[in-house]
Amino acid sequence: MEISEGIEIADLGIYLSKEKILIFSDFHLGYEESLNKQGIFIPRHQFEDTKRRLENLFSKITDVETIIITGDLKHEFGTISRQEWRDVFKIVELMQKHCEKLVILKGNHDVVLQSMLKKKNLEVRTAFCLGDYAILHGDELPQDVDVLKRKIFIIGHIHPAIKLTDSFTSEKVKCFMKGKWSGKTLIVLPSFNLITEGTDLLTEKVLSPFLQKNLDDFEIWAVAGSEKAFYFGNIKKLRSFL
Repeated sequence: MEISEGIEIADLGIYLSKEKILIFSDFHLGYEESLNKQGIFIPRHQFEDTKRRLENLFSKITDVETIIITGDLKHEFGTISRQEWRDVFKIVELMQKHCEKLVILKGNHDVVLQSMLKKKNLEVRTAFCLGDYAILHGDELPQDVDVLKRKIFIIGHIHPAIKLTDSFTSEKVKCFMKGKWSGKTLIVLPSFNLITEGTDLLTEKVLSPFLQKNLDDFEIWAVAGSEKAFYFGNIKKLRSFL
């Protein structure tokens, strides 16, 4: 499904069809070990589930030149856990098999990621620009003039989701957002962290300098499983049903 001309929803990522670029955000690998340290014990399925979902996507979208991760590939802030050492390298190797170039951007959780990726000769960048597109994490506003001149901004960081309810049940699902920021088109990706859904845009506070103003006009595409995305209109319309 196209979210805009030449910009397709691809599971929890975005595919720029003309540029042959796949974009993902916020894997937060190592999240399970972080929970364990807090006394929350859950089965460790994150890596295998993530790998399986990526491989399913790569079997469908085969014409990929570049893969971009918009930040927060790992979860711990200032340390590197054993799970992160293992899973980050495995995910990087998987992605490199399916593209010619892998670009990793720095998120607010990626304080020490650069030291990890030296072994893979990968640089952690703050932004990636190509044509009309500026791709970055989204926790800070860009200051670079070259970035600011772009027309379409693609970010992560927010982990957008919406809670769907009926008379008996409710379910939170990941979603994409599209709206305006500073006169430019802004697209926000859901997280690829398969353990949690994210921030409910309808009831919870959204933490990003890109989204400090009214969100009512932002359009929403909700993701159901790995196969389909559904258009839900704008946030104002969704809030009217609460």
